[in-house]
Amino acid sequence: MSLEHLKEIFQAGVRRVDPERMITDCLRLAGSILTVETDTARVELDLGRFERIVVAGAGKAGAKLALGLEAVLGERIAEGLVSVKYGHTEPLKTIRLIEAGHPVPDAMSVEAARRIVQLVSGRDAKTLVITLVSGGGSALLTLPYEDDTHRLSLEDIRETTRLLLECGAPIQDINCIRKHASGISGGRFAALLGQAACLTLILSDVVGDRLESIASGLTAPDPMRFADAMAILEKFGILNRVPASVRRLMEAGAAGNVEDTPKPGDPVFDRLQNVLIGTNAHALEAARRKAAELGYRTVSLTSQMAGESREVAKALAAIAKDVVRADLLASKPACILVGGETTVTIRGKGKGGRNQEMALAFLQEMEENPEAFAGVSFLSAGTDGNDGPTDAAGAFASLEVLAKARKAGLSIRTHLDSNDSYSFFDAIGSLFKTGPTNTNVCDLQVITVTTL
Repeated sequence: MSLEHLKEIFQAGVRRVDPERMITDCLRLAGSILTVETDTARVELDLGRFERIVVAGAGKAGAKLALGLEAVLGERIAEGLVSVKYGHTEPLKTIRLIEAGHPVPDAMSVEAARRIVQLVSGRDAKTLVITLVSGGGSALLTLPYEDDTHRLSLEDIRETTRLLLECGAPIQDINCIRKHASGISGGRFAALLGQAACLTLILSDVVGDRLESIASGLTAPDPMRFADAMAILEKFGILNRVPASVRRLMEAGAAGNVEDTPKPGDPVFDRLQNVLIGTNAHALEAARRKAAELGYRTVSLTSQMAGESREVAKALAAIAKDVVRADLLASKPACILVGGETTVTIRGKGKGGRNQEMALAFLQEMEENPEAFAGVSFLSAGTDGNDGPTDAAGAFASLEVLAKARKAGLSIRTHLDSNDSYSFFDAIGSLFKTGPTNTNVCDLQVITVTTL
C-alpha cells in the first residue's frame, strides 16, 4: 500500500499544476476585459484595444497552456504557434503546434524558432502577443546566435548543451550560456515584437522561480552578462572544450564587442507583462493535502531543493531514519515532501535521470543499514513525466525494492558508478512511468514512514 500511496500523493501534485486548469483558473474574460489573477499578481487588459491576438510559445507544457487559452479566448485568437516536445500534444482549434527536440535541440527546434520569429516580429500597437512559456522552452525554441562576425550552428548549441549537462551544471548556469548563444532567449524575443503589447503566462520549472531562468527568459530582462557566461565555462572546465565558434562569441561579448542581452530597464520591456501562473510550490501543497487525506502527518520541507542528486538522497535518507527512530519532524505515519530540481554529474555511460539516480542513491543508504529504514518508502519523480532521456518519470526505493534487487543479483554500487539507474530499476519493475503529463514544475520527492 505504501508505494500506491506514493503514487497517489505525487499524482495529486501533478493534477494541481495541470496547465489547462491553471490557465482557466487564472484567466477571466468579461466582455472585452481580460483579467489574469494569481496569488501574487493581477493584470487587466482591454482586448478592445487590439485588432489581433497572436499566440506564441515554447515548453513541455505548451500544448495544455494553449488548450486552456483557447478555452478562455476562443475566436479572439487570430493565429498562434507553440513549440512542444515530441509527443506532448493536444488537439487545438486555432493555435498550431510544432514538435521539436528536448533536452538537446534538433533541426525542428531551429525551425520552430524561425517560424515564431516570423510570426511575432515587427508587430504594430494594435497587436497583442500572448506568450506561453514553460520548462523545456530553451531547447524547443533554439535560434543560434548570428551577426556580421559570428555565426553559431545547431551543432554548436547541441555540443555546448551536452557538455553542460554532463558536467552537472545547474539549470541557471546552463541557461546563462544558452541565452548568450541565442538570438531569441534572454529577453531578445521581447526585442522582436515591435510596437506590440505582450502578455507572458509562465509555468515555472526553475528552483526559486526566477523569470530570467525559465525557458532562458524569452520575455524577461537578463541580469547576466557575457562575462558571467565565460566564468561559468571556466568554472566547469569546459571553456576550451566547447566549439570554437561558441568560445569566440563569449570572448567577444565579454570584451564588449557583441551587444549583450537586454537588461532590466530596457525599453523593450515597457509594453510587456510577465505573470507566473504555476510553480512547484503549488504541486507541493496539493501533494501535502493528499497525504493528509490518506492519514499521514505531513511536513513539506522545501520547494527549492537543489544540489547533486546523490547528496540530496543521503540527506533525505537521514531524515527518514530520524522519523523511524524518534518521530523527528513528524510522528508515524509520516509523509515528508520535497520539491525542486537536482543535478547529476555524469561519469559513466549508463542510462537514467536525476530522479532515478536519487532513488538509487537512497536505496544504497537502505542497503547499508536496512533496519534503520523499517516502514520507509521513497519516490523521486519529475512532474513532466520524463526523467532525463528516459520514458520513466522516476523510481521507487523501499526495503521491498531492495529485496528484489538482491534476488536479481543487482549491484547498486556498479549501477551508480556507471550512472545506469534506469537499467537497475527496469530489471526489477521499480520504475515509475506516467507518460507525458504535459506540465513541468520541477520534481517531487515523497517519503512515507509507517509503523510495521
